[in-house]
Amino acid sequence: MTPIFYSFRRCPYAMRARMGLLISGSRLEIREIALRDKPAAMLAASSKGTVPVLVLANRVIDESLDILRWALVAHDPEEWLARDDVALIAANDGLFKHHLDRYKYAARHGSDAREHATIGVAILAGLEERLATHANLCGATRGLTDIAIFPFVRQFAETDRAFFDAQPLPGVRRWLATHVASPLFERAMQRWPVWRDGDAAIRLK
Repeated sequence: MTPIFYSFRRCPYAMRARMGLLISGSRLEIREIALRDKPAAMLAASSKGTVPVLVLANRVIDESLDILRWALVAHDPEEWLARDDVALIAANDGLFKHHLDRYKYAARHGSDAREHATIGVAILAGLEERLATHANLCGATRGLTDIAIFPFVRQFAETDRAFFDAQPLPGVRRWLATHVASPLFERAMQRWPVWRDGDAAIRLK
């Protein structure tokens, strides 16, 4: 069977998975979902009900990093796996994501947005130290660590762009701008029609 990939364009977890699938040249069917109307086929494949979900002939992968690494094991033309800082990605997905959510969705969490924004900036200062001497987080060229982290930094930056641009993070801003402007990210952010049960297949290109 052709692998099936369930995605949501604006989800940072789905973004990084899409970039891994694209760079690896994976051939698959993409199903862009509506979060308020999740297709039964996706829920049958993964009871989590969240994207991304990759349905293969013999298993289902429903964690974005696992999808990213699965794609790169199959084909890794830029050797991203050689630049996979597991601890830094875990800090992003844990502590940084915690404060990002409470900054961006303060009303939902009943939180002080500025307090969490300030902590987020302090965490980004650690990235700034790396980017003061390197173009990317693990050296001169992009790798898995950059692709895994930058969609979340993008979300943080866009929550209040004026606030973000006022912070002493020139390296982070340059790094973020480079990745957002990349042809790969442009391809990953292509708009697909919302897929519903029974719709025809659309190929990821």
